[in-house]
Amino acid sequence: MIVVQKHLPRRTFLKGLGTTIALPMLDAMVPAFAKAASLNKAPVRLAFGYVPNGIEMKEWTPKGVGKDFEFRRILKPLEPFREHLLVLTGLAHRTGAGGAGDHARAGGNYLTGVRPKRTTGADIELGISVDQVAAQAIGSRTRLRSLELGCEATRLVGSCDAGYSCAYQGSLAWSSPSTPMPPEVNPRSAFERLYGSLEITLDPRAQAQLDEDRKSVLDYITERTQKLLATLGPSDRRKIDQYFTAIREIEKRIERAEGDNRQLSPEIDKPTGIPTDFADHVRLMHDLLVVAFQADITRIATVLYSREGSNRAYPVLGFSDGHHPITHHRYIPDLVEKVTQINCYHVEQFAYLVKKLKSIEDGDGTLLDHCMVVYGSSLSDGNVHSHENLPTVMLGRGSGALKPGRHIVYSDGPPMTNLFLTLLDRMGVPTEKLGDSTGKVQHLADV
Repeated sequence: MIVVQKHLPRRTFLKGLGTTIALPMLDAMVPAFAKAASLNKAPVRLAFGYVPNGIEMKEWTPKGVGKDFEFRRILKPLEPFREHLLVLTGLAHRTGAGGAGDHARAGGNYLTGVRPKRTTGADIELGISVDQVAAQAIGSRTRLRSLELGCEATRLVGSCDAGYSCAYQGSLAWSSPSTPMPPEVNPRSAFERLYGSLEITLDPRAQAQLDEDRKSVLDYITERTQKLLATLGPSDRRKIDQYFTAIREIEKRIERAEGDNRQLSPEIDKPTGIPTDFADHVRLMHDLLVVAFQADITRIATVLYSREGSNRAYPVLGFSDGHHPITHHRYIPDLVEKVTQINCYHVEQFAYLVKKLKSIEDGDGTLLDHCMVVYGSSLSDGNVHSHENLPTVMLGRGSGALKPGRHIVYSDGPPMTNLFLTLLDRMGVPTEKLGDSTGKVQHLADV
C-alpha cells in the first residue's frame, strides 16, 4: 500500500499473503479526485437478476401508472423501496418465441436478444450479452471485469430442452456468441475470486487440516490495516469497520456451510460450502455482490437465481412441487397459488439485496443510488411460455440517470434489448445495436 501525503488513490489495496483487499470509497479519496472532475462521482454499477419459468402477471403488474400505482402481491416486498424503483410493463423478447425449446431460448436470449442456435454439440451460437458489452468497455477500470453468480448448479454440455444445448439455460453472460460465462455457485470460490485464493492442496487429509486452520483474509493484513486506520478520520474508520465486518461475516457463513456439508457428506473431500437452505445461499451471494460493488472490485454483475426450466422445490413454503411443472398449471387455482408463492419468495430474497445496497454509503449517496439493478424473467405466463409483456423491475438511480418511483407501461411492446441499450448509454457505453434492438426506450429519466 502506498499513501501519497494524506490522500488515498481510489485504487488502494491492502495486500497480504495470498490475498488482496480493495477498499470502499473513503472521504480521504475525494481530494485525489479533485483534479479530475469526471471522477468526482461514485461510479455507476450495473446488475441483472434472473428468475426462471415466468411470473404470475396478475399478481405482479401494479395497478395504476406513473407515480400513482399500487403494489400487487408479488412485488409487495419491494414496497419499502418505492421511491427507488421503476416497474416496466410491456417489454418483449420475441426472439425467444416459436416452437419447442422455449426455456432454452428464454434463458439464452434474456441478456442477448438473440435466438440461440439449436444444437447440442460444441457449435453453440448466441450473442454477446449486455453485461459483457459493458464489461468489455469499462472492465479494465476494475480488478474484475464482471462477476457472474448463481444459486443453482448448471451444466454447459448436453441437451436440456428440445435439442438445445444446456449452455443456453446455464449462463446469462456471454462474452462472445460461442463463449458462455457460467455463474459461480460456490460461495467459497466466489469469495476467493474477490479477495484471493488461500492454501489449496490435492491431498484430502492435508486440505481438511488447512480448512480447519484457515484464517480470515483480514488476518493477513492486520498490520497494514492498523497503519492505514491511523491516517484516517472517524468517518472513514467507520466505513472500513463496516466493510471489514461484512467480509468477516461472509467468511463465517461460508465456514458454517462447509462445516454443515462436512457433517452431511463426510465422504466429500472438499465440502462445497453451498448452504443447504436456498435463502441462505441467495443472501450469501447477494452479500458477495454488495462488497464487490462497495470496494469497486467490479461494476458489472449477473445473478442467476435458478436456471431456466428449473425443477427446484421450495419446501419452506409448505409444498414440495417442483417449480417448472406447476407453472404449467392450466390455470387451476391451487397450482396458480403455489407459483405465486414461489414468485413472492424470490422477490423477498431480491429485496434483501436492495436493502443492503441502500444501507451502504457511497460517495455522495448510497450504493443503491449509484446502481441500475434489473430483476425479471424472459417469460411472463409460464403456462403458455409467453415471451411478451415480460416482468421487469429496476432498482436504483444510476447516479441520476434514472428517475424512479414510477410504473411505466410501453403499449407498443418494444424489445427488452431497447431497455438494455438505454442502460448501456447511461453507463457511458453508447452502443448502436444489441440483439434485436430497434432503438432506446423512453421515460426512464422523466420527472
